[in-house]
Amino acid sequence: MALQIVFFSIFFFVSFTIAQGVRTLNVRNYGAIADGRTDNKKAFLRAWNDACYQNGGSIVYIPKGVYMVGSVEFAGPCRGPIMFLISGDLKAPIGPYSNVEKWIEFQHVNNLIVKGGGTLDGQGPSAWPYNKCQKTNNCDPLPISIKFDFVTNSRIESIRSVNSKNVHLAIYGCNNVNVSKVDLLAPADSPNTDGIKISRSADIRITNSRIRTGDDCIAIISGSSNIDLSYVYCGPGHGISIGSLGKYKNEENVNGVTVRKCTLNGTDNGVRIKSWKSPYAITASKFLFQDIFMENVRNPIIVDQTYCPHSPCNQETASHVQIQDVTYRNIWGTSSSQVAVSFECSKKFPCKNIVMTDVNLASVGGEGPLKSSCSYVKGRSFGRQNPPPCF
Repeated sequence: MALQIVFFSIFFFVSFTIAQGVRTLNVRNYGAIADGRTDNKKAFLRAWNDACYQNGGSIVYIPKGVYMVGSVEFAGPCRGPIMFLISGDLKAPIGPYSNVEKWIEFQHVNNLIVKGGGTLDGQGPSAWPYNKCQKTNNCDPLPISIKFDFVTNSRIESIRSVNSKNVHLAIYGCNNVNVSKVDLLAPADSPNTDGIKISRSADIRITNSRIRTGDDCIAIISGSSNIDLSYVYCGPGHGISIGSLGKYKNEENVNGVTVRKCTLNGTDNGVRIKSWKSPYAITASKFLFQDIFMENVRNPIIVDQTYCPHSPCNQETASHVQIQDVTYRNIWGTSSSQVAVSFECSKKFPCKNIVMTDVNLASVGGEGPLKSSCSYVKGRSFGRQNPPPCF
């Protein structure tokens, strides 16, 4: 896998630096106006289509300036690799603009680089008051800022997103994608502004990124496998989550997630696995959380299989998500809650093969010694353990 990643990086470097036939398509030459008011959707699409339909590599270039752009889809498949280079600042339309799932979308593209330098401004404050999804399941979600659907062998780097209306960056149905040096920012009280949400995707790597937002910094949900997170700074936010899982019928297993060398600062949760009480059965397995620093985190290590953030909640059945083969290794820092380690697992499908090695957390809450809490979990512990383990 390491050799594959190195080859992949070299391929992209060669494609866009020394390969012959690479064209640069400046969106201003297609009619884009950098006044912050004119909708540049058509100009951006014309540049994209020219890049997509020509043989060989292309660069779609957005120069410095402020460009308003409405909801837009950049679709493939394309005939050659494309770099989408954002040096300018992009602004979403003001307001919630309902019945729109995403603001910017790339779909069915192979060999894509989306590279920043400018800022994506979702104009979230104009839409957050219309968000009803925190209170009910019967709601129309606000638009995702930037979404990647069925994108393969690609890179996303140096993207800065502020004040997304909903999720900053979503990855769905993708394979072999590197995400690096992204900076995602929204206020701690902004609703449903997850940093990165990954679903039904494989071989996704996220590194050297900073996420400060109002929901999960990173959420890994149904159908995801071989996900690697490293050197991610998270906070404020709800932490790094696997889940929620088990809410819907036809969800798929989640397996092979590694979270390493990350920092969580002032978050509601640290590393979390969450599932709903429901009859929908899947497996969540082979997770490694290693070399993670927590600072003033409310729930540093938490498994919650009774997750239900708003009513109505199903109290008649236990979660049917089987959590197994999870390792926590070398996790240290401070907890703002007395229960620093919590395993609230399923009565019907208890957590199994949970391994904790060298967990060292201290209290900043002044409520006395830290505690662990366990329900329906089978595990082992090694090395230093503070708080004392409950299995």
